[in-house]
Amino acid sequence: MEKFKFSLLVLFGACSYGILSTIFKLGFRDGFSAFELLGGQYVFGWIGLLLLVLLFSRHKMSTKQVLLLLAVGTTMSMTSIFYAISVEELPASIAVVLLFQFTWIGVTIEAIANRTFPSREKIMSIIILFAGTLLAGGVFEGFGQNFSTKGIIFGLLAAVSFSFYIFVSGRVATNVPPYTKSFLMTTSATFIVCLFFPPTFLINGALQAGLWKYALFLGFFGVVVPVICFSIGVPKVGTGLGTILGAAELPIAIIASITLVHEAVSPLQWLGIVCILLGIFAPQFLSARKDKKRNIELSG
Repeated sequence: MEKFKFSLLVLFGACSYGILSTIFKLGFRDGFSAFELLGGQYVFGWIGLLLLVLLFSRHKMSTKQVLLLLAVGTTMSMTSIFYAISVEELPASIAVVLLFQFTWIGVTIEAIANRTFPSREKIMSIIILFAGTLLAGGVFEGFGQNFSTKGIIFGLLAAVSFSFYIFVSGRVATNVPPYTKSFLMTTSATFIVCLFFPPTFLINGALQAGLWKYALFLGFFGVVVPVICFSIGVPKVGTGLGTILGAAELPIAIIASITLVHEAVSPLQWLGIVCILLGIFAPQFLSARKDKKRNIELSG
């Protein structure tokens, strides 16, 4: 039951990430660039976490812990930067499918780190998720197109970076309170994003022109909520299950785009969403059934 509670927390964090693409699309409609929105996301998210730390979580840490958490934050920012470049070079559906290779990459990283072969439930889940991601991303409807090699490379780099983010966030400084841990990771992430994309929106009038409302939502759903949820949940459920639960981002992204942007979704994409949901919940159900059977045998 305890593991299920933390699984729901990771799932909530992934769903929070899923809303971002729709907020970005709404921001584009109002004339803001991807880099303004990305910069606003991290700056406002950092401010939100700073307020949480000042109010609820003043915790002393060793220099080693601080440096480790700052290093983890670089994987957050690199995921965003790599993915932004991939989206520029490729159709969004293809870029998101490349990013979602983090599901099997994360399970592979965990298997190598633990020197154990992934469980049958995880392998089955990854196969279902892979098929679902291809369908939901509309890949089969895009055959015959020539795709940018640069875009493919950066899309896969985003997947690798996100896999490492989930992996290390579940293993580094697990005894540090989640608000403090999330703040330090976001500090280095925000610094790197601002280094690549200088936050000129702070002085050029974009905030007053309406960017602030998008930055507020992006900072909350793209930094504060998911980073805290992953910081608390991933150490409890493990990297492999954490990456599987992270796949909830894609169906939420599609559902949000239907609801808020009124985008059309094909029957194949709906089938993909169903596959992804099956891939997420199947290992949870099978694991719970196996535990129940084991408990019955022990009590008998």
